[in-house]
Formats: sequence, C-alpha cells, structure tokens
Amino acid sequence: MKIVISQLNYVIGDVDGNTSKILEEISKARKVNADLIIFSELAVCGYPPKDLLDYPSFIDRCELAVKQIGENSSNIGVIFGAPSWSNLDRGKKLYNSAYFFENQKLLKRIDKTLLPTYDVFDEYRYFEPNKIFECISFRSEKLAVTICEDLWNIDDQKMYKLIPMDVLQNENPTLMINLSGSPYSYNHVEKRRNRMQQNAKKYSLPLFYVNQVGGNTDILFDGGSMFINKNGDVVEECAFYQEDFKIIEWSSGSVYPDNHQDYYDYDISLIHDALLMGIKDYFTKMGFKKAIIGSSGGIDSAVVHALAAKALGGENVKAIMMPSKYSSKGSVDDAVKLAENLNSPYRIISIEETVESLNSTLEEEFEGLGEDITEENIQARSRGIILMAISNKYGHIVLNTSNKSESAVGYSTLYGDMCGGLSVIGDLYKEQVYELARFMNRDGKIIPQEIINKEPSAELRPDQKDSDSLPDYSVLDKILFHYIEEKKGWREIVKLGMDEDLVRRIIRLVDKNEYKRFQASPTLRISHKAFGIGRQMPIVAKYDH
Repeated sequence: MKIVISQLNYVIGDVDGNTSKILEEISKARKVNADLIIFSELAVCGYPPKDLLDYPSFIDRCELAVKQIGENSSNIGVIFGAPSWSNLDRGKKLYNSAYFFENQKLLKRIDKTLLPTYDVFDEYRYFEPNKIFECISFRSEKLAVTICEDLWNIDDQKMYKLIPMDVLQNENPTLMINLSGSPYSYNHVEKRRNRMQQNAKKYSLPLFYVNQVGGNTDILFDGGSMFINKNGDVVEECAFYQEDFKIIEWSSGSVYPDNHQDYYDYDISLIHDALLMGIKDYFTKMGFKKAIIGSSGGIDSAVVHALAAKALGGENVKAIMMPSKYSSKGSVDDAVKLAENLNSPYRIISIEETVESLNSTLEEEFEGLGEDITEENIQARSRGIILMAISNKYGHIVLNTSNKSESAVGYSTLYGDMCGGLSVIGDLYKEQVYELARFMNRDGKIIPQEIINKEPSAELRPDQKDSDSLPDYSVLDKILFHYIEEKKGWREIVKLGMDEDLVRRIIRLVDKNEYKRFQASPTLRISHKAFGIGRQMPIVAKYDH
C-alpha cells in the first residue's frame, strides 16, 4: 500500500484556504498512485480554533468543506481532521473528528476520545469525548485511527482512565494511524517521538503519525511527522518547520529499518528555527510585511533584530535607536553596527528632550519627592510612545524584546518596553538568549561581539547594571526554571543548595508581577510553561509556595 503523509501549514479559521491546500495534496497523491493520504488533526479549520468553535456558522462551513473533500476522494483514501456536530441530547455540541473517505463515500468518522485540558490545550471546553471504538477495513488492511492525545496515555503516570488503543486492539488491526496537533517545545521533540515509539512496540503495530507545521500566533507546530515500524524504529521522518509530502511504500508483511536522526531534548538549533517560523507566520498570516524594533545595543534587542531580519529580510526590519543621557556611545554604535550587518534601515531619535519635557510637566505634582523608578519608567515609556507612533504611521508591527527572566521578575515597564505586537524571545531565559546569539554567530559575526560581551544594563540611571538588584543570570535562571517549569516551591528549591532569602525574594517577584504579564503581547512559545497561554496564574491571590 502506498501511503502519503501530508504535513501542512494551516491558517486558523481559513476554511476555504485550508481546504484548497488539502485538495491540492490529494491531487498530488493521486498522481503518484497513492492508496491513502493522511492529514493532521482539525486540518480543515486549523488548530487550535478556540472560540470560533462556538459559532454554528463556522461549524457549518467546516462541514461543507468536509463534503467538498469527500467529493474529491475518487480512487484514493483520504483521512483528515475537522470538527463535527455531536447531535447529542446531553453533553458538548461537538466532536474533534477524523473523517475517512474513499470514492466519495464516508467509510468512517472517528472521534477523539482523550481531550487534553492542560498547558496550551483546552479541548474539553468544546468537545465531547468519543465512546465508540471501531477499526476500519481498507484495502485488505484493518486500520486503527486515533487523534493526538489518544496515543499519549501510555506511560506509568496515566492522566486518563481509558486507553483507546487497548480497546481497538481487540479487533486485531494491522496498522495504527494518529492525526495530531502537537505543538513544539524544546523538551517535547524526543518525548513525543518516544511516546509514539512506545505505542508501536506495545501493540507490535506500525504507526503513521501526522502532525501539522506552522506558527499560529504564540503556538508553534514543528511537524516531525513520522512512520514507525512495529519494533518502534522511526523509519521515515518529515522535515521540521516546513511543509512536507512523504510517500511511503508500506506492506504489513515487511519490517523497515530505523532511519531517523537524533535530536537532543534541548537543541538551540530547533529553538532558532521555531522562532524564525513563528515570526514569519505571524506576519504572513496577519498580512503584515514590515517590523520595527527598539534597538538598544543590548543582547535582547540584538537577538530579536537578527531573528526578524532572517525571517522577514533585513530591509523589512527598521531599527529605532532612542538614546537618553544615560545611554553610552558604545551602545548606540553597537546598535548601528548590527543594523548595518543586517542591511536594515535605522534611525537615531534622542529621547532627552521628551523625558525633560515630561519631568517638567510633572515637576509640580512631584514637588518634594526624590527621584526613583518613576523617572526610569518615564524613559521606557517615552521610547514606547515613539515606537508605537511609528507603528501607527506606517502600519508596521513593533516586535517586543523582553526575555523570560526579566518578565518573570517584573524587570520590564508596562506601556514602555513591554509594548509590541509580538514577543519574540519572551519564552527564553537570559542565558538562552546569549546561547542563541552565539549560535547565530556560528558562521560569522552577525551580532557584534561587543554586544555579547557587554554586561547587561537597562541604562536608565548612571552606571546602572542588572546585577545591582538581581543575582547573576546563571543563578536567577536556575531558580526561575525550578519554580516555573518544574513547579517546585521555595522549600524544594532551597534543598537543592540555593540561598533561602534569595529564592524567596525571587519567587515573591514572580508572583507579584503576574498583573504585568497579563497585559503583555503574545509570546512565541518554545517551552512547556510559557507565560500567558502555558502558565495561567491568578492575579489577585495570596499564597506561599
């Protein structure tokens, strides 16, 4: 049997566009005499559609697309994902479904059983779980079709009472198929592959796993669709971060050799490619072409600028340098050098007069009060006003340059350096930002070495350094990682050998700055605990970890 894995980049809500892509792939598969082509989870509407699913007109449009795809299934089997009405008297109104057509006939609709409601997933909000388990006969084979989470309940710490494949196995299938919408995070690539390999070995069945690719606002899908033999060996693997059309000659009587390349759990090259895809898809799918960035001569804005230039073209990223009286000449020179390296347009706009004017305006109100962080924030907000004014005038998107370490402890200014349409490195800790900069310089000096070597500073007061009020980032990032990603309380972190006063101070900073992060721009997610979509904490709360 000749089976095609179709790994596509869908646009959420663009039912017509997604359907057109699916039909083109079916035509391609038919030309190579494929028996079956498989698409990913909710391919028709894009994943995750969120509250678009609450609109009956949207579901009706999806069902028209399902019919259209079915009508184009002559001489080929087609499996694809779409929402469907449940038509139940009680329960949710929808199923997350996989449709299986051949020769304009619906062979079977398979509904998703296990509905994840954690991290970025909220499927039980919309869908009813499946309760009917049947394999599908196709071309002398018996196929067990599942959807994403249905194959994840396999390790020792099972989240669900039911294991769909345990039930389907009773019908003696010859092949497993899984339609997936599995997003990227830097600790997820090997975990995902291992889970799928476990399924193949447990049931002694080959597995066709089909994921999607592309950036959908903050959620990034890396692809990595694969064919795994019954021994758990990855025989074929689709490209990461790009569409792919993989033809596999499969026979139930054959065992195919292991042929995949290993990736480490944490691989900076995958993070780099994920961020590039996220930037590019955000702009392409939103219909924007140009970006602007506040370029300070620091590591964060340099990395964002370099990524944006690579994703969009240097000529489409304008750098705005906004020095104050505290900015060093070296910082401005470094930012200019970076812009020239990237062939980006740039402009230097001093904020000194703007800040002086605001301070003068507030002089009477603040009479008798000494300078503090208020005056520092006025500088940051002056820069934010300038960036947003340029954005409004030209219709370009401001890219936010805050990193996860700063966002975690509140070292960012609302309506100042937190402004922007997209946060590019908001899910990278400071140490990861430096690592990414070194990676981007592997083939030449894109980011000036002076920027990488420079001691971090916001340059909002004389001789200011981040280390004035924060521990070294190598220490800070460890505390933050234990607290945010590993969900350890302060007592557990202290037991790892860290100073109690420091740990408790950092955790207090994280907790009390939740209100700031709630107002932040969408952040490209590369971890399993990204602020916002991946880590939802109460703003008004009192608790001691």
